Amino acid sequence: MLLTPDCIPCILRMAVSSIRKLTDDENVTRELITSALRLPALRGEDWNLTSPQAIEPVMNMIMETFKSDDPFRDLKEEENAKALELYPTFKESVRESEDPLFAAVNLAIMGNSVDLMISDRSIDVKGVLAEELRNPITAKPYEIFREKLAKSRRLLYLCDNSGEIVFDKVLIETINELYDPQITYVVRNLPALNDATLYEARRVGMDSVARVMSNGIDGSVPGTVLSRCSPELRDLFENCDLVISKGGGNFDSLESEKDRCRNITFMLLAKCFPYARYFKTRMFQPILANFFE
Repeated sequence: MLLTPDCIPCILRMAVSSIRKLTDDENVTRELITSALRLPALRGEDWNLTSPQAIEPVMNMIMETFKSDDPFRDLKEEENAKALELYPTFKESVRESEDPLFAAVNLAIMGNSVDLMISDRSIDVKGVLAEELRNPITAKPYEIFREKLAKSRRLLYLCDNSGEIVFDKVLIETINELYDPQITYVVRNLPALNDATLYEARRVGMDSVARVMSNGIDGSVPGTVLSRCSPELRDLFENCDLVISKGGGNFDSLESEKDRCRNITFMLLAKCFPYARYFKTRMFQPILANFFE
């Protein structure tokens, strides 16, 4: 999905929130935002980009200012630690449900609400589980997804944020127990905001439940731009039976390559008006959208 007018203030708000997690120096924040406002995409002068592509130069500015190739590593560690504390509760909730896969899918999508770049909220396990029960995904797309999943032997799972990846782990474990496919879990090649890299995935034990690999993109892109991914990942994307794509960044970048989006299920929350409009749903609703041949 290319940039919409809604994206510009959202990216700038994200930039302010993320910079303030690194410094209390208001001058540094002003200077970085002033630099960001010079970018054509954030001035409304280039609409032929996705949000992840527009965020990449902002991330580069942050890394240069703070002299770090992963300025949010400590914050990502904190989010993963919080989620891991709740991991047994998540597992119990799924195990005790009438349909463990349905529960795990809902939980994984609700995990998309864990985003320290746009929110200072701690993970509220009771709130997450209550939301899962109050606003589950609708039955028809779930049944289509389950039927496709049952026939899939090679599965590609594109991850999103730290913290959220613990929710993903519960879903992957559930899929393994039910169908035992070959699962490849794909992370960012280079740090991009709070998105997970190989380091974070291994820290939560993802490599014990799936093969973990990076997308190969040589840049801090919080999304999956296929033309910039490694040949290995592009080959997997084209030849796997099912792709599960988590989060808005992956959706934005992949939706813009519709001709290659086959056998893919998007899982995310309708966090903004453009998503709600695109998927014809209300704001903050869980989305499970199947783009199958």
